[in-house]
Amino acid sequence: MEHNREKLSSRLGFILLSAGCAIGLGNIWRFPYIVGKYGGGAFVLIYLFFLVLLGLPIIVMEYSVGRGSGKSVARSFHLLEKTNHKWHLFSYVAMLGNYLLVMFYTTISGWMLAYFIKMATGQFNGLDIHGVNEAFLSLQGNAAESVFWMSAVVIIGCLICALGLQKGVEKITKIMMALLLCVMGLLVFKSLTLPNAMEGVRFYLVPDFHKLMDNGIFNAIYAAMGQAFFTLSIGMGGMAIFGSYIDKKHSLTGEGIRVMALDTFVAIMAGLIIFPACMSFGVDAGSGPGLVFVTLPNIFNVMENGQLWGTLFFIFMNFAALSTIIAVFENIVSFSIDLFGWTRKKSVILNIFILILGSIPCAIGFSVLKGIQPFGEGSAILDLLDFTVSNVIMPLGSLVFVFFCTRKIGWGWKQFISEANTGDGIKFPQKVRFYVSYILPVIVIFIFVMGIVEKFM
Repeated sequence: MEHNREKLSSRLGFILLSAGCAIGLGNIWRFPYIVGKYGGGAFVLIYLFFLVLLGLPIIVMEYSVGRGSGKSVARSFHLLEKTNHKWHLFSYVAMLGNYLLVMFYTTISGWMLAYFIKMATGQFNGLDIHGVNEAFLSLQGNAAESVFWMSAVVIIGCLICALGLQKGVEKITKIMMALLLCVMGLLVFKSLTLPNAMEGVRFYLVPDFHKLMDNGIFNAIYAAMGQAFFTLSIGMGGMAIFGSYIDKKHSLTGEGIRVMALDTFVAIMAGLIIFPACMSFGVDAGSGPGLVFVTLPNIFNVMENGQLWGTLFFIFMNFAALSTIIAVFENIVSFSIDLFGWTRKKSVILNIFILILGSIPCAIGFSVLKGIQPFGEGSAILDLLDFTVSNVIMPLGSLVFVFFCTRKIGWGWKQFISEANTGDGIKFPQKVRFYVSYILPVIVIFIFVMGIVEKFM
């Protein structure tokens, strides 16, 4: 192992970077909606159960592979596999997954940035419901504007990575995450002091087992599994990279629990911003981009000091999006450093061009390329990329990590446990070996198959 590998300066940096990678837009526009749909607190309990059952073992495995190899996913399997084995072939799929993720995430992040500017400069003031909806459609439909904002996001992300691991990625993520938590606290306080806000809290968090049954317990369990699985960004080496940057002072299970706790905290708080506000103004809290780009701007428009609260909300959204982007960019930049021994600067410069060019089809997917509808009427290139990454590469990648860490023909259980449990803190329990080796893969395969079936049936 080379000695010039950069390291993170602190454990807090590691936890905030991992959490930043996990905390993304899904926490804000998907989690609260699903919780509301499946009976509030009742669903949260099922979700937490699956988060520990599904998410935790896989995140610990990713960290272990990263720390054990001291490399990104581009090289980690090459170093840990036995001679003449072919596990490293997966590294190309994982690298592709990271590029594809960026190619649609930058478009949505670009819209977030545009909305922050629009909200801050008062461009939504005085618009009615139709006007706000129109504003979003015209942003989506304007190819030049979408490409401009997408490029801005790529350049910001790459410049932060170019500053270095400690001075750029770690330092700026720490500041962003601290601000994210502060702004979120302010927004939660504001939302909870609106008239009728407690109705929203009750709807959101008080367990309603009737509602859980009405929507089908099987559907709720599947939704909880899916959310627990996707929220942590596992299966593509996004977590392994930070494992490779951390020392061996702390065991990895405890670190995984801290990251999951932070991720869940942000997801639950997002609901405490959204539901009280929606209930207070009698609006349905939907899911997806519509909630953030149409529903909430309408609420800010009729709220007292709405422009201020709207601006704060989009600062919060931008930090959530950017923290993920910086983490994935760091992973991508480390690929060419690990594969070709390039300097960080050279890797960043090359990737600025690759990422901007690669992200253009998605950015113009609602305008110039709107004829391309991979999943039928109303779908776009963005949906295809999202589906490929979330429903195909992530579950299959997670299976690779599970088999690699539990099978003799891979890295093996002994090596995995030894790496995961090195350092102080909570140890990965040996007793769960059977579950992790045989039951966990079945659950992941189930999520994968259900995702495909749901899309095409």
